[in-house]
Amino acid sequence: MTRSVTRSAFRLAPLLAATLILSCCVAPEREQAPETTPVAVRPAPTPQPTPSPTPTVELSGEWTEWPASAGEWIYRQDGRGSIALFGMANEDAELTLRCDRNARRIFLTRAGAANTPVPLTIRTTSGAQSFTAQPTGGELPYLGIALAPTDMILDRMIYSRGRFLVDGGGAPLVVPSWPEIARVVEDCRA
Repeated sequence: MTRSVTRSAFRLAPLLAATLILSCCVAPEREQAPETTPVAVRPAPTPQPTPSPTPTVELSGEWTEWPASAGEWIYRQDGRGSIALFGMANEDAELTLRCDRNARRIFLTRAGAANTPVPLTIRTTSGAQSFTAQPTGGELPYLGIALAPTDMILDRMIYSRGRFLVDGGGAPLVVPSWPEIARVVEDCRA
């Protein structure tokens, strides 16, 4: 009987060895991590874009060839009369033309700061006219001149070939000659 037990053990030995080898290949069960409350992760702050500096343009040659200043004209009426504003949308106006009906005057103001009066020249395709602009003293720094509704510079601005120049009190403004200017002037002449 010992022989048959030994033979049986030899027959089972390869089977036991194979079972032992296969049991080594099975991955052990992983321990589960204890449940935790999720922690809110803050997103990384979004970097704010830095405004690129406004390129300075070298202005030389004839002013009629200079690039136009950025912006558009907008016309409005209010209790005092009417106003045309030139500039970029949602920003303070660079240039305004206001008809004050009660005073029978047209006020031209441009953005710019000064403590004393400064020279201001308006150039059109039919000529130039110089003025002395006064600080307006308002909340925003503006320089202004008062004109009679019949002043010829207003007609020159209206009929200038596509643009006119306001020079003084800041960087030159090359402004398009749009109908909003004529509307303000007509309002004061009526």
